[in-house]
Amino acid sequence: MSNRRAILQSVDSALRLLETFSRAEPELTLAELSRRLGLGKSTVFRLLSTLEARGFVERNPETGRFRLGLKALYIGGLVIHRINLITGSQLALERLVRESGETAHLVVYERGEAVFVNKVESSRTVTMGSHIGARMPAYCTATGKVLLAHLPEGELERYLAETPLRRLTLHTITDPDRLREHLRQVREQGYAVDQQESEEGLMCVAAPIRGPQGNVVAAVSVSGPAVRLARQLPKMRELVQAAAAEISQNLGWCPGNSWGPSGLYGAGS
Repeated sequence: MSNRRAILQSVDSALRLLETFSRAEPELTLAELSRRLGLGKSTVFRLLSTLEARGFVERNPETGRFRLGLKALYIGGLVIHRINLITGSQLALERLVRESGETAHLVVYERGEAVFVNKVESSRTVTMGSHIGARMPAYCTATGKVLLAHLPEGELERYLAETPLRRLTLHTITDPDRLREHLRQVREQGYAVDQQESEEGLMCVAAPIRGPQGNVVAAVSVSGPAVRLARQLPKMRELVQAAAAEISQNLGWCPGNSWGPSGLYGAGS
């Protein structure tokens, strides 16, 4: 099936409607939207009614014109947060690579997967093959295990119930109870290690990054051949935890803040 055939026309029309607003024209009438979209007024009215119910558009009570709602601001804020996360991590990742000699990654959790959002490559010949935007199963990667360990309890239990723990190597943890206990240890010790669980010969050490309220928003790691990292595990752990603390402080987290137990993205766990 082509990408074009897979598009839902109603969703496409709703998104086109949102894109019609601009800084130059922050408010538009039903007639103006109908004309610019090339759609009938009744169709545009239904789109507006749906978007208004969800908070993506609102009507100015004084002019009667439509404008973007606060939900659009909320969605935009999520993108800005990720941009701040990436820019706030760059110098720390570069320093981590210089001090460790290995490749460093910044990873976030999304729908049961560890997603690479920033990377600084080691200059060594043998390194981990990865790219920004790549996704890995969370249960068998160091960054993924850090992020899973800080999920709210209910969300973690849903993950364990719904996610097949496939064996990728001889070292992959495939038993839910064993993984649950392992994640508890990860949370308590403040770091995770991928002991060739996702790929034979590859080792990774990761630590959690916290947002302003102390909630875990991402993970930072170093990755490389197991023969190199295993000999320097204590050093790598210290370097990764130091980088995580630096990035966390760049995002506004202060270790002296008084905050209760928190999970991924601020949910209690």
